[in-house]
Amino acid sequence: MPVRSGWLSPDGQSREDTRLVSLGALTPVSPVATRSGVLPGSASGLYRIAGFTLTGTAGTMTATVSPGRALIQGTDAQGAYPIALTEYLNLVFADGDPLHDRVDLVVLRVHDDQYDASGRAEAVLEIVRGDATAVPAVPAPPALSLPLYQVTVPKGASAGTTAIDWSTLGDRRTATVGAGGILPVFSDTTGGSYPGQYRDVNGQLQRWSGTAWTDYPVLPTWQSWTPTWVTSTGSATPAFGNASLSCRYVKFGTTVHLNFAITFGSTTSFGSGATTNDNWRFSLPVTAAAARPLIGFAELAAGDAPNRATARVYLATTGAFELILASGRPTATAFTATGGLDSLTPWTWASGHTVMGTATYEAAS
Repeated sequence: MPVRSGWLSPDGQSREDTRLVSLGALTPVSPVATRSGVLPGSASGLYRIAGFTLTGTAGTMTATVSPGRALIQGTDAQGAYPIALTEYLNLVFADGDPLHDRVDLVVLRVHDDQYDASGRAEAVLEIVRGDATAVPAVPAPPALSLPLYQVTVPKGASAGTTAIDWSTLGDRRTATVGAGGILPVFSDTTGGSYPGQYRDVNGQLQRWSGTAWTDYPVLPTWQSWTPTWVTSTGSATPAFGNASLSCRYVKFGTTVHLNFAITFGSTTSFGSGATTNDNWRFSLPVTAAAARPLIGFAELAAGDAPNRATARVYLATTGAFELILASGRPTATAFTATGGLDSLTPWTWASGHTVMGTATYEAAS
C-alpha cells in the first residue's frame, strides 16, 4: 500500500515506514496534542501545499491524488498519526443521482482497531459520499480523518460529457508545520496555541496575542497631535484661538515623521508686546533623542504671492522645534526681519496666514 502510517500496524513498523513518516514535533494545539494537517511545500517552491493535491481527469469520474505527508491527531491519549502517501493514487467517484446534485468529501483517514473496533489498522484515502438533495450539503468528515477536497457531483454525472466539472473543486486542505514554524493558512479561523505563534494568511504575517490573530509587524498609524505654542523667552505667549490646525505624526521604532499645517484665525493671539526676540516654539508629539539644527522645512505664506518664504525646522530642545527663516521673497526682495519666526518675523502675522511643514527626527525611545 502506498499510504503508510507510523505506530499503527499491530504487526510492527518497518524501517521504511519509520523513515517515511517521521515528522518531528509539529504545530501544537494543547500540551500533548498536535494540529492535524498536510506538511506544506512543493518541489518548485511555487505552492504552499502540494501534498495530497487532487487532480481530476476531464470527461471521467476519476481523480488522482499526489504524494504528500500529513498528520492526523486523535484524542490526547490516542496521540497523533504521521502519514505518508508515496505514490499517485486514483479515486473513482460514484455516478451522480438522477435528480439532484450531491457533494462528496475526500478525506485522509486512519482506522485503528484498538480505538474504533473497525477490525482495521491502516491509513487510507476515502470518498465520503454526500446526500443528493435540492440543496446538497458537504458531509461531515468521519472521526480521525483530515478533509482534503469537496467535490460537487452533478445530477446524472457519469464518465463522458456529463462527468464531474473538476474546475469546481473545493480545496479543504489545512497545513501543519514544525513547532515554532510559520503556519501557512488560507481561510482558517482556528485560534492560536500560544502567544508568539505566527501564521501566514495569503501573504500577511500574523501573530497570536493570546486572544486573537493580529497582523505582524504591528504597523504604526498616523495620529493627530496639537502642539503647545510658546516662545523661546517665555514672554509674549501666543494662542491659537480659532486657528485651523492639521498636525499629524507617525512613529516607526525610534523614527518620528510629522507634518503640520496651521492657518491662523480671527481670534488667534500673536502675543502681547511681542518682539523679534520671542521666537515661536511648537511642542513635539514625541520627545526627541537630542536637539538638532535641521529636521525638516516649512512654507510660510501671508496671503499674496510675494509674501512667501521657506523656513528651516530647527529642533531647539528635545521637546520643541522652532522655525528659522531660510529664504527671501520669491521676488528676490529681502525681508526686514530675519532669523527665528516670531510675531514680527518675517512679517507681522495676521488672520489667514499659514505655516505648513514636515520633519523627521530620532525619538528618545
